[in-house]
Amino acid sequence: MTVANLYYAQPLLSSLRDVFHISTATAGVLITLTQVGYVIGMLFLVPLGDRLEKRGLITILLTVTTLALVAAGLATGFPMLLAASLISGATSVVAQILVPFAASLAPDHARGRIVGRVMSGLLTGILLSRTLSSLVSDIAGWRVVYLGSAALMALLAAALMALLAVALRAALPQHAPTTTVPYHHVLRSTIALVRTHPALLRRGLYQAAMFGSFSAFWTTISYVLTGPDFRYSPVGVGMFALVGAAGAAIAPLAGHWADRKLARPMTGLAFAVAAAAFAVAGLGQHSIVLLALAAILIDMAVQTTLILGQHTVYQLDPHARARLNSAFIATFFLGGALGSQLGSIAYRAGGWGAVSILGAALPLLALLYWLTEHRAAERKAVPVSS
Repeated sequence: MTVANLYYAQPLLSSLRDVFHISTATAGVLITLTQVGYVIGMLFLVPLGDRLEKRGLITILLTVTTLALVAAGLATGFPMLLAASLISGATSVVAQILVPFAASLAPDHARGRIVGRVMSGLLTGILLSRTLSSLVSDIAGWRVVYLGSAALMALLAAALMALLAVALRAALPQHAPTTTVPYHHVLRSTIALVRTHPALLRRGLYQAAMFGSFSAFWTTISYVLTGPDFRYSPVGVGMFALVGAAGAAIAPLAGHWADRKLARPMTGLAFAVAAAAFAVAGLGQHSIVLLALAAILIDMAVQTTLILGQHTVYQLDPHARARLNSAFIATFFLGGALGSQLGSIAYRAGGWGAVSILGAALPLLALLYWLTEHRAAERKAVPVSS
């Protein structure tokens, strides 16, 4: 429910462009700013998951999210919608406070599967949000998408204390903060973790490239589907988004690969699959079947590298998982924000072909970077002769 707030606008960009009389590239700024807000939340709010009691923190964040969504639904101009989306993006980081919590509760031998299970719910929310927003927008208008989400957030925020008090308090062990240092020290230590653990930065950059290509695809595909080749309605765009939801099924499998210590080879394979998917998308810009196949492959590849990356990152320091998660996801959401904006610019400049080239280039760059990791590991494994 919370992460869906980041993606409701993607299939609505064509409608919002007409409502506010803005260009395609300007409409894409809405997605970019929402993701930038998420980065801000990852950097400044998620580290509090190591510092504060999680239940109260989540309740406060959901309340602010609700107010921001109401403001978005009542926006009288595009700048107001942008500001509200920035705030709702920043406070929609609730899931990223709970995912490290789940990792902390899981035994070492099953951590990948547990994280994969939790992430499959989060990823399903991402993928189904587009379908939901398209259907609601077609029936009642785009404003109801935001106001309806606000109502859900309000109900969730109001009920959260009672639900968690009864259900989660009975099921989960007490989980005290893992650090008592002041807030500014928590932020400073988050930055220090990036320097201390090279794998954290590497995995963040891997996912930044993948999420950039993912965002470029889903930010611009609505323009293709509503264009002259297909002439889809908002409902049609939403139905197409359901195809991508099939990619969420790979999340538990990716967790299993992580537990079997296959993170490195499966990461490289995922980069290759993503690049190939954009080649399929470029060749199939007039074929809905090929576009659907590309969407499934892209989502599967991105979700695979995300779960493998989280599994790797969570092992670096069990006492700083919220801060590790903060740095990791903030890094790749910057890539997603950049991918959204570059995708909009590429579509305006060169159409779907330009977007396909951009989308293929990003995972290929990640694959080249991955080869340096592989070679370094091989050199380390070779014994030095005396």
